[in-house]
Amino acid sequence: MAIAQLLQQLINGLVIGLIYSLIALGYSMVFGLLGFINYAHGEIFMLGSFLGWLAINSLKVHVVAAMLMSMVITGVIGIAIDSVAYRPIRKNAGRGFLDAMLVSAIGVSIFLQTLAQIIWGTETHPVGLSAFHTVIRIGPLYVSTLQLTIALVATGCMLALVLFATRSIRGLAIRATSQDAAAARLMGIDTDQTIALTFAIGSALAAVGGLLVGIYFDAVYPLMGNTAGIKAFSAAVLGGIGSMQGAMLGGILIGVVETLGAAYISSAFRDGFAFLVLLFTLLFMPSGLIQAGKGGGKV
Repeated sequence: MAIAQLLQQLINGLVIGLIYSLIALGYSMVFGLLGFINYAHGEIFMLGSFLGWLAINSLKVHVVAAMLMSMVITGVIGIAIDSVAYRPIRKNAGRGFLDAMLVSAIGVSIFLQTLAQIIWGTETHPVGLSAFHTVIRIGPLYVSTLQLTIALVATGCMLALVLFATRSIRGLAIRATSQDAAAARLMGIDTDQTIALTFAIGSALAAVGGLLVGIYFDAVYPLMGNTAGIKAFSAAVLGGIGSMQGAMLGGILIGVVETLGAAYISSAFRDGFAFLVLLFTLLFMPSGLIQAGKGGGKV
């Protein structure tokens, strides 16, 4: 029974960890290109969940269509945020642009959070997709169709991103820009366009994670990006900030640690385990498990 319980918790942790991986990829990709943490990324995750919720409950579309709509809209929002809040600073702030972009990112985060509260209120909204909560028994273990769906969608998105980054011209341009932006410009790569594309991809992945979390916990609310964003950032740091593979690995590990900690130590401290992992990583493994650019594959 103890082994069965452990395996059950590992399954639960893997599922939530895959969602953290999707969000963490956005942090890592932007950091790999610009060297700064986009603190507004958690709010993109929140907007993605609300847009999916709105499409499902107001427009009455299928959940797949709702996810695609959410990805497209948040991708456009990501490009708009870069164009309005970050690109002018990169052009005009000189050597101190990272500090200015950090302040700008915090401002964007507060703006989006406040805007969501004005539009949708401060209360929690249920998604209401009970059809996904059918439970399948496999021996002593229980797996819901929703968990299987999350695992398939998250894994599919990450595999698609890896193929895009390694096999497409645009993906190679992103990797080249992350390695040396000046050299990439000399080779004819439009770095501004490449950065905008990176924001769009990261935002779309965050939207997928946001809708999956909303369905999984049957709740969306304006402040949901705070905790999820910090956990995903912890995952990116743990895996190796700037590394796609590191973000994926870190997200899964954070999900497993959080779930096991809640099950065997304290459920009340559930959110705290991710912060303990972040603190431990910063103290003892500041480069993370996979060092970007040294076998880890920077962006």
